[in-house]
Amino acid sequence: MSNISARLAQELNAKEQQVIAATALLDEGATVPFIARYRKEVTGGLDDTQLRLLEQRLSYLRELEERRTFILNTIAEQGKLTDSLTSDINEAQSKTELEDLYLPYKPKRRTKGQIAIEAGLEPLADALFSDHTLDPEQEAQPFINKEQGIEDTKAALDGAKFILMERFAEDAKLLAKFRRHIKQNGQLEAKVIAGKEEAGSKYRDYFEHSEKLLKVPSHRALAMLRARNEGILQLAINPEPEVEDAQQFCAQMIADHYQLNVRDANASQWLMNVVQWAWKVKLALHLENEFLGSLRENAETDAIDVFAKNLKDLLMAAPAGPRVTMGIDPGLRTGCKVAVVDATGKLLATNTIYPHAPQNHWDKSLRTLEQVCRQHKVELIAIGNGTASRETDKLATELLKSAAELKLNKVMVSEAGASVYSASEFAANEFPDLDVSLRGAVSIARRLQDPLAELVKIEPKSIGVGQYQHDVSQSQLGQSLTSVVEDCVNSVGVDVNTASIPLLTRVSGLNKTLATNIVKYRDENGSFTSRSQLKKVERLGPKAFEQAAGFYGS
Repeated sequence: MSNISARLAQELNAKEQQVIAATALLDEGATVPFIARYRKEVTGGLDDTQLRLLEQRLSYLRELEERRTFILNTIAEQGKLTDSLTSDINEAQSKTELEDLYLPYKPKRRTKGQIAIEAGLEPLADALFSDHTLDPEQEAQPFINKEQGIEDTKAALDGAKFILMERFAEDAKLLAKFRRHIKQNGQLEAKVIAGKEEAGSKYRDYFEHSEKLLKVPSHRALAMLRARNEGILQLAINPEPEVEDAQQFCAQMIADHYQLNVRDANASQWLMNVVQWAWKVKLALHLENEFLGSLRENAETDAIDVFAKNLKDLLMAAPAGPRVTMGIDPGLRTGCKVAVVDATGKLLATNTIYPHAPQNHWDKSLRTLEQVCRQHKVELIAIGNGTASRETDKLATELLKSAAELKLNKVMVSEAGASVYSASEFAANEFPDLDVSLRGAVSIARRLQDPLAELVKIEPKSIGVGQYQHDVSQSQLGQSLTSVVEDCVNSVGVDVNTASIPLLTRVSGLNKTLATNIVKYRDENGSFTSRSQLKKVERLGPKAFEQAAGFYGS
């Protein structure tokens, strides 16, 4: 545990004692918002960003330590654990390094190399590898054994080749050397699959494309990976684009790693053939898949970070406040849906107008809007930014001029996720008798009044403020966006007497059941007059109260 704490302290640019204190709080069930806000004196002032990273990395490093212990015990049980190997395993800093070291000892199905070892060919492989002056054909003669299926010297040498190929492919130091080289020099190459030019026309920029692996931006990586999944592109990693024959270059890297400079020796041709096959059959495909996987992982992380930042900006947008607001969900053929909510977000009126083609009831729509505004003393107009939003904005501009005495203001509002909310279980419970299309206009009006309070009702992924959201890890995306929503809600706090169930659910220490019970208690007993009154809510125990109470207004 001390090693983990020290490493986390270095990564967070914090003191080890701060990490130990924060870890203890997390292990006790405290949430990140609670620790960031109410345990600063314990953690030495770690903020929510540091705590989120600590929480994420703590899980990874603990899994790493569990795996390290398992690997050490497994190799020890095999009787193959040396002091040098123990040291290498203990010093491994990532799961990849750890798995490379475990690879030669990992139980696996019988391979050609293992079959060759069982047939007694390992001494031949060792001899040809160690002494480059030996004649392979001559050395293979004594190993012919028809009972073991070794009919001739070719079969014996093939078996020795398989043994060495697998040995090379499982050499952790060689793998690390290739990773460093490819990471620094490798090039991503994309090529259109013959006959897919028309079907994949939207990917034409990548039909003959190459760029340094280090410099591929996340949006291009995700686009190319999507095209590959759709059967449009072939992707490959060129480990050394500066040479004409990259395969020969990599084969020579293997030879150099083992100091196989045997150009004049009898075994040289055979050994170089082994090295070439080791690269082509074992290492090349493995490393290419690994780097493409890493490219996807890094691109997904970047895309999720952008999504999270955009979501935070949207959630934390300044609220217009408790003012009577008209929401307009623009549309052409199906008309513009109109909803008016009072200062608390309560629905007052709905309507549908048809100012645009094909109906073109422009003047009638203006009169309807003006009448509604006068009747309900509307102060703000929120216009969704979807289809026909520009045309609807012109309608609102004309309304502001023709009814200047009403002193109306209009704002273009993101309608992302409004349709998802409209068809949700929560919206159905809130407005059981209201048409689905009109519920979206209500959401648009409310999100101008208080973006955070309204948008928490929508699954974060459905708000749609990122690119390639369906191409990234859905679990990782969901976890990241949920954390953003949680941090935003707890940064602002909530009014326990007006907050909805979805909003309360995001408060530190609460879940949907407790949020529902709070609203039920509020409905039955009236407004909360003190935080201590929360203790009377069904199933809200001391721990939940400690975590949540500080984020409420009363």
